[in-house]
Amino acid sequence: MNLSENRSKVEANLELKFKDANIARSIMDAVSPDNVQVPEGIDIKMDLDENVLSLKISCSKGVGSMIATLDDLLSCIQAAEKTIMQLE
Repeated sequence: MNLSENRSKVEANLELKFKDANIARSIMDAVSPDNVQVPEGIDIKMDLDENVLSLKISCSKGVGSMIATLDDLLSCIQAAEKTIMQLE
């Protein structure tokens, strides 16, 4: 994870590698920002390459909001992954 602060904007880039492309796709679909209302000042972009889910998060609301956003997002990803693993 890379965290960089550019003036008042904080950015994080994450790459999450899953067992296979189907699991990665299912998790991306489950937590996609298109499926949830993202607060103003926060931007989340997701990309999928085979079994690697890449996330780019930008936050103009400060480091505290970025940490809360990452915590929420990773919790949702973990919940989606646990649910998918139970279905296998």
